[in-house]
Amino acid sequence: MSFSGKTNTANSESRKPLFDEYMPRIMQCRLDDLVQQTPMQEMPALSERLGVRILVKREDLQAVFSFKLRGAYAKLKSLTEEERNRGIICASAGNHAQGVAMAARHLGVDAVVVMPAITPEIKVNAVAKLGATVVIHGDDFDTACARALQMAEADGRIFVHPYDDPDVITGQATIALEMFRQNSVPIDYLFIPVGGGGLAAGIALVSKYLHPGIKLVGVEAEESASMQAAFEAGQPTDLAEIGHFAEGVAVKRAGDLTFSICSQLLDEIITVDSDEICAAVQDVYEDTRAIAEPAGALAIAGLKRFFTDRPGCEGNAAAVLSGANVNFARLRHIAERAAVGEEQEALLGVTIPERAGSFLDFCETVGERGITEFNYRYADRTDAHIFVGIALRHGVAEKHEIIAELSEHGFPVSDLSNNDMARLHIRHMVGGRADAENERILRFQFPERPGALLQFLRGMKSDWNISLFHYRNYASEYGRVLMGIQVPENDDDRFRQFLRETGYSYSEEDDNPVIDMFVGPT
Repeated sequence: MSFSGKTNTANSESRKPLFDEYMPRIMQCRLDDLVQQTPMQEMPALSERLGVRILVKREDLQAVFSFKLRGAYAKLKSLTEEERNRGIICASAGNHAQGVAMAARHLGVDAVVVMPAITPEIKVNAVAKLGATVVIHGDDFDTACARALQMAEADGRIFVHPYDDPDVITGQATIALEMFRQNSVPIDYLFIPVGGGGLAAGIALVSKYLHPGIKLVGVEAEESASMQAAFEAGQPTDLAEIGHFAEGVAVKRAGDLTFSICSQLLDEIITVDSDEICAAVQDVYEDTRAIAEPAGALAIAGLKRFFTDRPGCEGNAAAVLSGANVNFARLRHIAERAAVGEEQEALLGVTIPERAGSFLDFCETVGERGITEFNYRYADRTDAHIFVGIALRHGVAEKHEIIAELSEHGFPVSDLSNNDMARLHIRHMVGGRADAENERILRFQFPERPGALLQFLRGMKSDWNISLFHYRNYASEYGRVLMGIQVPENDDDRFRQFLRETGYSYSEEDDNPVIDMFVGPT
């Protein structure tokens, strides 16, 4: 988790031009012939844990299971008859596409949606069923968006931007109008998920206009914090690369328009990691029985981090549950990581003597604590390495207690709870070691499309050998791959050139301690 304690010094006078421009159109925006007024729901269990009354705005209950319908419909309603007759086009890998498609069907407007090849089939089918023409192009949103803009110019269609558009921002702002009408007590803190910034800009405009003293906190995924980068740079800037765990907010660059609004109205930006997001998905389920997508639970994750770091805060807090378009197959991965994000599980790499009775000694040291996972493989005649998960009843303090007890009993311990490679790969592949000469260990994100691995292999040199390979499908746009490749030392320049040419995101893991413990040389 990282935090930006930005203090906003803008006053009401400097904000007046923004309010004069947007508030009349927001107050006149009428979407209720298609958009539902979603309820505010209390989260009693989380409220009790944090000591603050917490309410969540259930935008997952919209017809397309996301708030994106509001902005899309507002944009299409703003078009003239001549513009509607020209047709519309957008680029999206999910929620914006469904919002545009439904709004277009409702208004009888011909719609084209450009979607990257990594888009899950369930989302492609959902857009097609709503009557839009789907065009598959490119491996990521940016490529699909460039294609959509080309087609818009060539065909004369109106391009519907997912966030950086005044009418889209106006539509998203209607969420805040509903929230303040529905809540009988003042909201002291409001947490808003941030991707490109359209939702945050719209909600911030209404919130600061109606309640200037409200604390507005934008929440971003740590691996795609484009708005935080814009705040730090003083203008929108491109991120070198982004992660796609919370794909609904995986934006490389914040919008120019949304940045200009958010920089004046948001009080802080918080970023949270994937484990905190997974834990928030679990919290939402336990309090509401709703299953949020990772991006949908982002604001809850930020709210938890905010009040955990400020235990003395009191009052009423609200957050937007922004979407529920999650593939069922992905829930397994979310559940695995939620336990670590909620500090309910410790993942440890432990070395025990390879002799009779040492396994019993280890178990007696752990005591009656619950074992969630146990992986063991004989390594040599001296030591054995085990990968173990232990349920925690008292959070991180208990984890440190366990580590201290094991160390005192002569069992060297590595805390792997926050080691991404251990959680994503090693826990599923403990079982063998090899002496692979000149082996490089790397983690990749492969786009989930046919031919991605084939393209990678065709670029490899014939004298390089794959010595390790592990892949798991997480029902996301990108697959996680752990790979060992034997590359002669004098071939380093050629190998790095190959990695750059693949275009795939990667990290080198040769120094990761779990390599030596579980899959490295004997």
